Amino acid sequence: MKMWQQDWISRWALYSPNKCALKEQDSGYEITYGDLNKKGNGIALHFQMTHHIQKGDRIAVIAEYTIDYIALFSAAQKLGFILVPLNYRLAQAEITEIIHDASPAMILVEDKYLHLIHEQFVDKSLPMTSVESMDMQDDFQVHQVDENDALFIIYTSGTTGKPKGVLYTHKMAFWNSINTSISLKLTSESRTINVMPSFHTGGWNVLLLPFLHHGAYTCLFKKFEADAVLNALSSQKCNIFMGVPTMLSMMAHENNFKEADLIALDYIIVGGESMPIPLIEAYAQKGVAIRQGYGMTEVGPNLTSLHQDDAIRKKGSIGRPNFYVQHRIINEHGKEAQPNESGELWLKGPMVTAGYWNNPSATQDAFSSDGTWFKTGDIVIEDDEKYLYIVDRLKNMYISGAENVYPAEVERVLLKLPEILECAVIGVKDDKWGEVGKAFIVASERLTEDQIKAHCTAHLAKFKVPKYYQCINALPKTDSGKIDRKSLKLL
Repeated sequence: MKMWQQDWISRWALYSPNKCALKEQDSGYEITYGDLNKKGNGIALHFQMTHHIQKGDRIAVIAEYTIDYIALFSAAQKLGFILVPLNYRLAQAEITEIIHDASPAMILVEDKYLHLIHEQFVDKSLPMTSVESMDMQDDFQVHQVDENDALFIIYTSGTTGKPKGVLYTHKMAFWNSINTSISLKLTSESRTINVMPSFHTGGWNVLLLPFLHHGAYTCLFKKFEADAVLNALSSQKCNIFMGVPTMLSMMAHENNFKEADLIALDYIIVGGESMPIPLIEAYAQKGVAIRQGYGMTEVGPNLTSLHQDDAIRKKGSIGRPNFYVQHRIINEHGKEAQPNESGELWLKGPMVTAGYWNNPSATQDAFSSDGTWFKTGDIVIEDDEKYLYIVDRLKNMYISGAENVYPAEVERVLLKLPEILECAVIGVKDDKWGEVGKAFIVASERLTEDQIKAHCTAHLAKFKVPKYYQCINALPKTDSGKIDRKSLKLL
């Protein structure tokens, strides 16, 4: 067991007590590191003395980001309880299933989400406003935790089945921050806006926690609004911002995009899906560099980064692994893949999850047979310069006439047609071939099926060419901005 000082906020309260840590965009409320520490102390003491919360207890939260929510994180570091952020966009039945699984000692709920709480959990529920009213405390005796103890349980989206609770440990938070700071050169003077939701690992771990670890400044948005974000990036003089391609596209189409002052931005971090080259170029014209990366809830999440100078030269790449990330690529025969040979990405390092909450079988399945490597389920290739490229998710692959087809490969070909803005390919049943491809296309102007098929035939093997094509107004997306392929199967 390894114990260490995990109370980040108290350290910055000592070093920089009057420095602004957080701001709420909606209310304008700001808090210093000194007061954030006192608020965290007050919550921890109240939970311990009044509600008898102990190390390892789960506290579920259904709320949008506020400073009080972040103070809960500070209290979790101090007292050792586990935060369970729940997705307020789910139905009550889905929330109920997760609460049953997590078995929290307490549920904190923002008033507008009270309808998500089933009556059987009312006695465990407290309004989120109760956190706001807790007394500020100068001191709290921090409870030591083991580095492998959970700090969060973050439930996966469940787009392919029952959600799994990922154990996000104190060690993961620390090493993710170190990897992030080496890659992005974070300092206590860094400034950002957080627009990712509170129930997603991107909302906590891409920038927010690394910023708190480094004593930096974050402005909290409850939701993404393109014009408001553009204005805030300028007025807040942010030097780093993280978003998904859909967000950046919406910002680029705002009337005030050309006039927006983004000179303070060193770069924008992009995750979720690959960023189209025309969109990269639109930001480059404003002097804003794009850094694409790769991550996942179970590992990191900040795992690879493509340097902004390589955004065009290595288009489509997720870059190279971050400093303390080890990787292997295992081909379909269980051997190490050669350069430019596809295989499943395996990862190892101090930023890997301890497993899934209350789910030993899923934990065992996620790791190599010796338990040392996490199997991502992503098919990648690594080129001669050690740059990684995602070929596709293993679960997205379909088999057509005994041949493996990776939709991402087909989608890249489709996107070479300038009229196609977005696309997604899925496998559908076929009496002759077992499965064939169906392409969903969002286009800027009308394309005939024959035009699209001819383009695919010119660039792909015959078995990879989709049999069906459907033009739609927009692709369905998950809360993290990824294409919702489960929904596409229903269209």
